Amino acid sequence: MRILDFLEKDSIELNLKAKNKKEAIEEIVEILKKKNAIIDKDITIESLLEREELGSTGVGQGIAIPHSKTKGVKELIGAFAISKNGVEFDALDGEPVNIFFLLLAPEGAAGVMLKALARVSNFLKNKYYRKKILEASDKEAVIQIIEEEEKTKQ
Repeated sequence: MRILDFLEKDSIELNLKAKNKKEAIEEIVEILKKKNAIIDKDITIESLLEREELGSTGVGQGIAIPHSKTKGVKELIGAFAISKNGVEFDALDGEPVNIFFLLLAPEGAAGVMLKALARVSNFLKNKYYRKKILEASDKEAVIQIIEEEEKTKQ
């Protein structure tokens, strides 16, 4: 599975303005809403917040991977965002989150979601790519960094 199979350039935001978890989720979902990638914004946000109640998707090292299976989408989709200032996200290590990779899949697509989560997690665990992503000057640079990493996985 390739990240660029479910992440498009217009689903990337390099200047997230959110100050807290709820705002971050809402702002990232809005990116997908603007490109008509989700069926229902409210259902999607609600499903993501319900998932957060089970345990934070802030995995540490400045990374959060909010995700949910929802009626709000027809297929696996992702959105990527950077917060320069960091967002309080109840991360496992207690640190603010700078890198967000939001994943949504239709209800009943557990296998696809697990593969996507594993792929994104693997990518973001790598310090080299994490640093490059944080230094990216534009969306094209983010896509190039992901392409570079995906070539090493083939």
